[in-house]
Amino acid sequence: MPIPEDVTGEEIDKDVKQELQSLPKTLAEDVAKNLVMVARLIDEDPEGAYGYSKVALRLASRVAAVREAGGFAAYANQKYSEALAEFRAARRMTGGVELWPVMADCERGLGRPEKALDMAGAAEVHKLDKAGQVEMRLVAAGARRDMDQIDAAIVTLQSPELASHSVQPWTARLRYAYADALLAADRTSEAREWFAKAVEADRDGSTDASDRLAELDGVEFVDALVEDDEDAADTVNHVNTVDDVDDLDDVDVDDSDDVDDVDAGSEVVEDKDKDKGKNKDVDDKD
Repeated sequence: MPIPEDVTGEEIDKDVKQELQSLPKTLAEDVAKNLVMVARLIDEDPEGAYGYSKVALRLASRVAAVREAGGFAAYANQKYSEALAEFRAARRMTGGVELWPVMADCERGLGRPEKALDMAGAAEVHKLDKAGQVEMRLVAAGARRDMDQIDAAIVTLQSPELASHSVQPWTARLRYAYADALLAADRTSEAREWFAKAVEADRDGSTDASDRLAELDGVEFVDALVEDDEDAADTVNHVNTVDDVDDLDDVDVDDSDDVDDVDAGSEVVEDKDKDKGKNKDVDDKD
């Protein structure tokens, strides 16, 4: 796949760059460029990112960072079985637990929420950093909802991280998930409160909390383009109406001409009647 000229491969994380040092220099550069493209496209063009990840995997499948990138690219395209296989391979190579939450979420994607819950209770969770533990909590709550256990999902999300007033990278998503679970349980007033809190923490717009809050408040957004189109349609209709009135005026004028014709015809008939009367008088005299 083509690589843009502005991509050098130097953009990758230093830890990944260190992993690629086990490869020949030219090969390492090619792999690095493809990994940069995966990172660049994965949010806006996941299918494109997946294509570049397959190239990287073909070039260096024994590098953990490449397997991890392949896993995330597959995950972004909802190829959960493939993603899980890549994540497991990366974990075997590194021995780390960082991928544990996303692996559990792949189990959810494969329709196995019970397996995700088993992973949420595994010893590996205790080895995760704070961000990983919050992510695992989100996955577990999602698994509960998959099983229609809404109340259990709400309880799962209740934690010191949720109650904290400090804003962390995971805060907006945690509050959003809690609000959404409350709404699913028909606890609307509480849901509105937590959607508002999610908006406060969502500094980069990672959720649609503001839209959900507006929806609960009954605010309806009108697309400006649609409004303009409607105005234009009204204008056209107005013009057509005016044209129709003009047409009606034209018809009235034509009708008046017809009336004149009728009147003229009447005069002809009257003249003929008079002639007939004169002829009758002549005959009577004879």
